[in-house]
Amino acid sequence: MSTPIADIVRFLDAMAPPSYQESYDNAGLLTGSGQWECTGVLTALDVTEEVVMEAVSCRCNLIVAHHPIIFGGLKKITGRNYVERTVIAAIKRDVAIFAIHTNLDNVVAGGVNGRIAARLGIQGGKPLLPREGTLQKLICFVPVDHLEAVRAAIFAAGAGHIGGYSECSYSSEGTGTFTGGEGTQPFVGQPGKRHHEREGRLEAVVPAHLSREVIRAMVAAHPYEEVAYDLVSLANTHPGVGSGLVGELATEMSESAFLDLVRQAFEVPVIRHTRLTGRPVKRVAVCGGAGSFLISKALSAGANFYITSDVKYHEFFDANDQLVVADIGHFESEQYTVDLLFEVLREKFRNFAVLKSVVKTNPIKYFY
Repeated sequence: MSTPIADIVRFLDAMAPPSYQESYDNAGLLTGSGQWECTGVLTALDVTEEVVMEAVSCRCNLIVAHHPIIFGGLKKITGRNYVERTVIAAIKRDVAIFAIHTNLDNVVAGGVNGRIAARLGIQGGKPLLPREGTLQKLICFVPVDHLEAVRAAIFAAGAGHIGGYSECSYSSEGTGTFTGGEGTQPFVGQPGKRHHEREGRLEAVVPAHLSREVIRAMVAAHPYEEVAYDLVSLANTHPGVGSGLVGELATEMSESAFLDLVRQAFEVPVIRHTRLTGRPVKRVAVCGGAGSFLISKALSAGANFYITSDVKYHEFFDANDQLVVADIGHFESEQYTVDLLFEVLREKFRNFAVLKSVVKTNPIKYFY
């Protein structure tokens, strides 16, 4: 059975919704067509010419990468730099490139930072900086005899999740009134006469990126010709969506022992870090990739240690001797994202090969 690339894109978009990506990002399908039949998937952290040729040699016509090869607009594609050369190579050889970047960073449990936390034994992870605008509330009015059918429909479409709980809703009863105009065919009552109907007010939280699907399901299950509903944006934050992650180790350890754990878990030759505080490590914050913007959030979250990368000289002072900031390298912090993508795709799609790139794309080398 063939699988179009569009099916894989839909699966990945459900895993890390495009609406979760940051404004500067360029995640999504960057080259190729969703209509192509997938011959195989190669997962990678970065896309370079070498990775494209690796995909070709493995008969994979889709590369799923964490970092987008295209960030800004390309005004010319003449092969002047590695970005243009990579895009040319992919287009010439009919290789589609899909990037799943900051939208995957912002998925706490099943994303980049969740994988980092798992390697370090960090439990109970929550976002350091919850993402705003991710939740809405749906309020609709339903004849009481159809309330459970509509409730089940919106739950099936993704409404009603609050933290670790599902099928969360609230309903109360009251009386609704309406008068059908000329040409209407009301479910109850007669056109031209005011009708009073015993109705239930049904409320449920909806992830903003699923609101269209939930409304579509509600309308399909609702008996009325015209459905009365409100969709309200919430200031509440989603407990599973945001930048960075903070959680706790099962057992506290010394700072030097924790640094050694990090060094081994991420196979890093060197760790740049602030002065040790002499306090035990229990609460740990992480952010894959460039995360200096979250140092203050790690402090306010009470973290003893903050693992990230791309920290500038003066930004290390922001630790203020209250926590240890450790820079393990951009590539090193996100390298296991390749395993994450490989595992979820291999589990979901069994009718073509899913492979991990063996090309080491880290542009930074160490002399020691």
